[in-house]
Amino acid sequence: MVIRKNMSNSVYPLTFKPVLKEKIWGGQKLNEIFGKGDSATAKVGESWEIADLEEGQSIVKEGALEGKTLNEVIVSNPEGFLGKKVHDVFGSHFPLLIKFIDAASDLSIQVHPTDETSPTGVGKTEMWYIMQADEGAKLTVGFNTKITKEEYDERIDNLTIEEVMDEHVVEEGDSFFINAGRIHAIGGGVLLAEIQQTSDVTYRVYDYNRKDDNGNLRDLHVKESREVLDFETTQDFKLDYDRSAKNEAQVVKHHTYFKTDWVNIQEQVYSVERTDSFTIIIVVSGTVKFSDGAINGTLSSGETLLIPADTKAVQLEADNCKILEVYL
Repeated sequence: MVIRKNMSNSVYPLTFKPVLKEKIWGGQKLNEIFGKGDSATAKVGESWEIADLEEGQSIVKEGALEGKTLNEVIVSNPEGFLGKKVHDVFGSHFPLLIKFIDAASDLSIQVHPTDETSPTGVGKTEMWYIMQADEGAKLTVGFNTKITKEEYDERIDNLTIEEVMDEHVVEEGDSFFINAGRIHAIGGGVLLAEIQQTSDVTYRVYDYNRKDDNGNLRDLHVKESREVLDFETTQDFKLDYDRSAKNEAQVVKHHTYFKTDWVNIQEQVYSVERTDSFTIIIVVSGTVKFSDGAINGTLSSGETLLIPADTKAVQLEADNCKILEVYL
């Protein structure tokens, strides 16, 4: 629950209503663990926490801006919400999409285009943070051997593409960086937070001959994927950071499209003050209280806060809470 002391303040830390997406591979963890949606919706695969797309638009949950879309909020005060530096680059469009993903079964093997190869002009580079994983749950990231486009075509035709893909058993706290162009798939049993460019362009490479609820095979995008795939076998995708650190931001991934730090707040107050960019707080474990002096609230695991650039310093107070701090 968020308590507003100054309801007239138009630039303040914002919480949003989650945009829930049913998926063929979705499950019930988003409801069971985070209380999103209800038990009647059996296959919720994604919760879009902060989104500025036609396919999903975040709605402000509380305060003077309650009921407005994220896009409306930004257009009303672009530099105040985004920060001048971000606005100069991205205009009045929120540059990131923040999701939670529950894979009850394997997602399709897929790839995303770069800015240069995307039909929309915006690619999809992303990173994952594992919030919960069943025993033995896996991610597939990259190729485990060098292959050519010709071999790729053959393996798609004879259904052996999985043989040349790199699998990784995961656990809570593991993080992966997925460059646009890198083949990947989220395995069944994984619950994760995803930070990505604002794009929903996905090329489906292989879907295990799985049928939708109407008995139809889902569309594949083999030709499109071949043109954007990175066939190199680099192993730079698993991210390393000091998980034993307390009360100090640990760099998980700093990249052109987003910067993500991990903070373990232990019986301490952690201050967030950034004037040239918005800041997103994703609570991945525990509970944290926040305040900018006029506005107070509490966030639990699976909740997200958007701190506009033109907000006073926000204090985060917790006894035992892990957060991701995302900014540009």
